[in-house]
Amino acid sequence: MTYRIRTARWTDRGDAAEVLAEALHPSRLAEWLVPDDAQRARVLAAVAAIWVEHAMFYGEVHLVDDLSAASVCFRRYGPLPPPGDYAARLAEAAGPHVHRFAAVHDLLAAAQPDEAHHHLAYLAVHPQCQGTGRGQALMAELHSRIDHLTMPCWTVTLAAGQRLLAHNGYEPGNAITVADGLTLHPMRRPAHRDTTTSGAWPVRAPTADRQPGRAVERP
Repeated sequence: MTYRIRTARWTDRGDAAEVLAEALHPSRLAEWLVPDDAQRARVLAAVAAIWVEHAMFYGEVHLVDDLSAASVCFRRYGPLPPPGDYAARLAEAAGPHVHRFAAVHDLLAAAQPDEAHHHLAYLAVHPQCQGTGRGQALMAELHSRIDHLTMPCWTVTLAAGQRLLAHNGYEPGNAITVADGLTLHPMRRPAHRDTTTSGAWPVRAPTADRQPGRAVERP
């Protein structure tokens, strides 16, 4: 089946955050981040919204057109600033669980490669739509863009996501221990040269002057 994938608009940011939260919700990581069952869905969506909005300025967000799946990427061609008022916004979104989200953030920041790369921060498919090819469609669309740049791609996944990533050329790195029995898995896809073009596209560092409501530019 073919899925239509489009660049998320500013008005889609809530839908994208909901998909991320719903995909993460059944995982052990979500249970560790928010032990309170009654608060988990709300907290996950509120924290995801921070990063979806940030990616609309410093990367791109793509959606399957039926809003069943989303990818969130950052163009890490150089140092990126954190989201605006990040500490305050995270504290408001996560409430008493803020220290756990901050701990995971610090672990991922320490593992972030120094090289210029595309950072696949999230690849999320609604639980009812998993196994339908939506994740693979988003990944193929991502690679069709970054291969024009001859850029490596880096991500961190739960164990369940390793198979799809390996199928798409990602190689495992050293696991990150979050808590006893809970690990995250960095994976890197080497740069692939797009042989359909005469050369790589010029790399342009992202700027912070994009205005809400504008579609995110492709690199």
